[in-house]
Amino acid sequence: MAPAAAELGESEGEPIPLSALQHAVYCLRQAALIHLERLWAENRFTAEGQVQHAVVDKGGARKARGIRRAMALPLACPRLNIAGVADVVEFVTCQDGTEVPFPLEYKRGKPKLHRADEVQLCAQALCLEDMTGISVPEGALFYAETKRRVIVPFDDDLRQLTKSTILALADVFRSRITPPPTLKRERCRACSLHELCRPEAVLKPVRIWRSRMVEKLLSDPPL
Repeated sequence: MAPAAAELGESEGEPIPLSALQHAVYCLRQAALIHLERLWAENRFTAEGQVQHAVVDKGGARKARGIRRAMALPLACPRLNIAGVADVVEFVTCQDGTEVPFPLEYKRGKPKLHRADEVQLCAQALCLEDMTGISVPEGALFYAETKRRVIVPFDDDLRQLTKSTILALADVFRSRITPPPTLKRERCRACSLHELCRPEAVLKPVRIWRSRMVEKLLSDPPL
């Protein structure tokens, strides 16, 4: 039985990278190929993403209009065994002097139908809450194509999805077994690892076996 999210910790080995959670929501097999098998391949989308992060990855801090901005901020949550680096965290000063963290993640393209980007951002919020002891109610995703922030509330549904993704990925890392492909065609076509993953070729033997079993059952029905 998988441990509860609150029980994940240093005993589980190396922390799960925050970026791996985004990969896992998109495709658990992709996350395993990258973070277990150390496979990687560039395409136009990954190259654009690297350019997008070139400025914020330099790190540093700025302050303006009561907001302190920390760039390339290291984050960690030993309780959930996750760690990584936030593109930007804005610390908004409240009237009582408290600084409330507001994670801001830069992404290429535009908002997506799946929630991979939101889960990665929510995981940053969970780290910030552990590190500061302050509740983080929301953050934002800035997409290069639209040049706008998309506010992301960290509601119960997103927090639960984030924690369940952490558990699923922890199981993969613990077992050291790469999951089989799910063959979601649109995502597969956009994936930079498509040629390394070869989902159609991997699934072909399974399909052949399934077809043979169906044919056998139809030709030789049980008494």
